[in-house]
Amino acid sequence: MGLFTRPVWLNFLSLLPATTLAVLTLAIAFLRFYDVQDFPLLGFIANPRLWSNRFTVAALLATLANFGVEWNRRNRETNRLAEARQREAEARQREAEAREREARRDLETARRDRLQVRCLAAQVRYQLDPTDDHRRELALALAQLEEYQQVLDREPE
Repeated sequence: MGLFTRPVWLNFLSLLPATTLAVLTLAIAFLRFYDVQDFPLLGFIANPRLWSNRFTVAALLATLANFGVEWNRRNRETNRLAEARQREAEARQREAEAREREARRDLETARRDRLQVRCLAAQVRYQLDPTDDHRRELALALAQLEEYQQVLDREPE
């Protein structure tokens, strides 16, 4: 059943103009350069020169058809290569975007970790020595946490 698929028949039909051109060229040469003395089979053809001219016109048409088939094949190949390059470029772009997202996520995680460490250190200092300097440091840490909370509330992801 695989013989009747579309690409197989298209491939077969794309060979037809070139094959026809080869056969017509042989027929033209046969009719032009040989006569009945060389091949008695030519005695069955009434006007070999007329048939040679007709085959020449048919060969020109087959050449044009072959040109069209080759033009189409090369355009399809060029398009296929361009689409492959486009897919590769899009894949590279997606990978770059993923790396950028990962880098932003890493930076955000590092920022969050630094803020947590700063707040924890301020809290521990205040618990160990509840002076006004440590109280201000703790208030500053709290202000940073509240600011960070507002940023998180503004940008849901």
